[in-house]
Amino acid sequence: MTLSPELLLTVAAERLRAARPDLSACATPVTPHSLLAAKQQIEDDAAVGRTGGVSTVVVVRDVRLASWVRETCAFVLSLPPEQADAWRRSFTRTLYLAGRPDNLSERFTFAHIAADGSAAWAGPLPDEATTGLRRLLKTFSGRGPLTAWRPVTVDLLRTDRHRNRRPVHRDLYLATAHLTVSDALVHLGHLLSEAVIDGTIGPGDRLTLRAVPRLTELSKPYAALRVDTDRRHPYELQAYAGLTQEN
Repeated sequence: MTLSPELLLTVAAERLRAARPDLSACATPVTPHSLLAAKQQIEDDAAVGRTGGVSTVVVVRDVRLASWVRETCAFVLSLPPEQADAWRRSFTRTLYLAGRPDNLSERFTFAHIAADGSAAWAGPLPDEATTGLRRLLKTFSGRGPLTAWRPVTVDLLRTDRHRNRRPVHRDLYLATAHLTVSDALVHLGHLLSEAVIDGTIGPGDRLTLRAVPRLTELSKPYAALRVDTDRRHPYELQAYAGLTQEN
């Protein structure tokens, strides 16, 4: 299916209304201009602690995308429903810091640490709860360009608590053109987190991670899309990542 500008606007508007129906942009037909304004308002609210927002802090040692996809889903699956809902209302706001989780676990409490030690997640919490961690570490730069890879399938952890759930297999696309490693973490992080909270992704699922230069169409209907403003054309939208219906 073709990911037309009209479809991208519809997806972005649905995300905005689902998370923050109180915003003025939701009271009128949503446009790329009003989306940009709403995004800025959300960032401004978070900066001054308004709206009771929360954020997640991720300490990144190194990036291995397949592992990072698996561990991001594991972190979100571990969240209590009320905490996950509050984070969704904050548009799954996430801050990425550079550090070694194994050197920090005795000083800071993490909700989830990757099995390979490549990353650790703290939160979602009000910003003041992670002040010490954020002051200690620098922002993860990840400025290197994102290079393409062969498709790789990621198996999400299946626990006894979810043994009656039927796992599904989906394709997970990421548009790599003009993206840095840091950009990839942001776009995949939002898509995966919200898909887990919505119940689209669950324990035991299989996700085949695929790289494409630009995401303009999908071979199957989409289950979730990550839509954001195009950096080169601020008043246009772009699909950065997409999750298909089950295979």
